[in-house]
Amino acid sequence: MSEYKLKKELRVAISGKSGCGNTTVSTMLSEKLGIKLINYTFRQLAAEKGLTLAQVIENAKNDDSYDVAVDTHQVALAQAEPCVLGSRLAIWMLKEADVKVYLIASDDTRAKRILNREGGDLQQIKDFTAMRDREDSARYMKLYQIDNNEYEFADLKIDTATRTPEMIVEMILDYLEKRDFIEKN
Repeated sequence: MSEYKLKKELRVAISGKSGCGNTTVSTMLSEKLGIKLINYTFRQLAAEKGLTLAQVIENAKNDDSYDVAVDTHQVALAQAEPCVLGSRLAIWMLKEADVKVYLIASDDTRAKRILNREGGDLQQIKDFTAMRDREDSARYMKLYQIDNNEYEFADLKIDTATRTPEMIVEMILDYLEKRDFIEKN
């Protein structure tokens, strides 16, 4: 049983660039709220297609169907029931989200987190992450006219560099309580 009860249907969209804590925060928040987590990304698509993440990213450069498949699938899932949608484009794509959260961290912080999660060489991770950020931004603009560096409209903008995932989830829960979406069980 979750710690909170929904007072009304709730869809929370959480976005941020790789290494900001999207997946961790989205997962923890969905567990606390007892609602479905939707986090369907290139990583899951790669696993389903038997490809590496790098291969999917490379293929997506010339084949828009990869992005469209991921984005339309996750939005359809999110529209179906109360949920936490965690994805790079969640706050832009899920127009009907009740609360939109954007997670922020510096390039160095993100690279160090990815290193801790996946191992490897820090400089290579920084280079790959910078390349991925540039390519993602260009694709989002081309496909959807979304500038993923423009997130001022988000309800909450949280710098994750000095906060634990638990602290971030508490900030979101406090906001949801103040907005009368949830109450403690």
